[in-house]
Amino acid sequence: MKNRKVKLILILSTFLLCLFTSLNIFTSYVKIKKTVEESIANQSLEAARSIASSIDTDAYQQFLNNPQENAYYWKVRSYLNDARIKLGALFVYTLKVDNPEVSTAMITGMPKEMREGFEIGVVCTVPAKEVEKAYNGETYVTEVIHDSIHGSYLSVGAPIKDDNGKIIGFLGIDISADTLNGIKGKVIEDNLFIFIFNGVFILIVIGSFLFLQRWYQKEVAKEVGATEDTYQAEIKALITSVSSLRHDFTNHIQVLHGLLQLEKTEQAKQYLSSLSKEVQAIKSLKLNIDHPGLSILLQTKKLTAQNHNIDMDFTISQDDFNKIKTTDLIKILSNLIDNAIDAAVELPEGQRKIMICCRADEAQYEFKITNTGPNIAHPDQIFKQGFSTKKLENGVLRGQGLFIVKEIVSKYNGHISIDSSTHLETTAIVNIPIK
Repeated sequence: MKNRKVKLILILSTFLLCLFTSLNIFTSYVKIKKTVEESIANQSLEAARSIASSIDTDAYQQFLNNPQENAYYWKVRSYLNDARIKLGALFVYTLKVDNPEVSTAMITGMPKEMREGFEIGVVCTVPAKEVEKAYNGETYVTEVIHDSIHGSYLSVGAPIKDDNGKIIGFLGIDISADTLNGIKGKVIEDNLFIFIFNGVFILIVIGSFLFLQRWYQKEVAKEVGATEDTYQAEIKALITSVSSLRHDFTNHIQVLHGLLQLEKTEQAKQYLSSLSKEVQAIKSLKLNIDHPGLSILLQTKKLTAQNHNIDMDFTISQDDFNKIKTTDLIKILSNLIDNAIDAAVELPEGQRKIMICCRADEAQYEFKITNTGPNIAHPDQIFKQGFSTKKLENGVLRGQGLFIVKEIVSKYNGHISIDSSTHLETTAIVNIPIK
């Protein structure tokens, strides 16, 4: 009788432990899915705000007054299509919201040859609840929408405001559910070991497992938040740079068109020859770097440097730099390169240079950024929080970049130094030991 009770208790305990383990794994799975979905939605909403702010509202208002497939329509449609491709979105489009229940698409960013289903004034599938938010002037983020034509997707929208702050439309972005599921799957795959570890640990002691689960969830939320902040900052810079390049090349095309209309063929050839050098420079943006995050960051910064006519060169070791977290590596280099760009632009064009070196050996990582520009007057004060060599601006917090860099470097028991002794040249060196 006693043995039967012991067996029953053991079976019941094993069942309960397995049940709690399964529930914990399922809960963690759902939370990660939700966190990833919210993160992608927030990133897409930030991109929508950025694109909406870049639209010429005066010209767009004229289009709304007389919506036709004119030259402006095709120009905006091409611009939105470029944004759609760069963001990896399903659709990028402008919305007209003139009632609280139904919205209509005005300009959808798709290739010119794709006309059917993307005409002016097509009714959108944005749910009435989100349409009402837009009608009241609010941004919106939908749940996953299941559409029989375009499949399943998540939609976000941000207002398009004129110079007086009046909302004249909305900029919508649809993210395919396949994209969301792919990112969720990768995140879940990366966390598979932690799920297994949690399951084994709960078999040892339920109380300790609950404590570790709490700690783990906080760490995941903190990491996702830090990654999101860094990504949003870099994607905004990239969108701004791409928009600037697009604007410049539109001007180039207009100049060439004018020269050819005036039958000044030789001048047009000379102008086109000089323009081809810029095209080759843009092609050279692709970098052969093993670290994906570092590669994207340096390409973004090189594009920014080109927009400021800064000559930027790289020397990068074939190393994955995996001994330092990607978010920390991005924060270190992003702050140092931004400072270098700010300093270089103070010199005349032709004197603006930045050299970036990322090396790795068996003992340490070394990141070296050298830029031309005014020398630092007080290098001993440069790492203090709140100290800045830049001009003061109302409402702008200065002197945080290098302070943040030093905090991160110290976390890895590393060292950072700034040498501004050479005339019109400053070098920042970060050394991080490899444990």
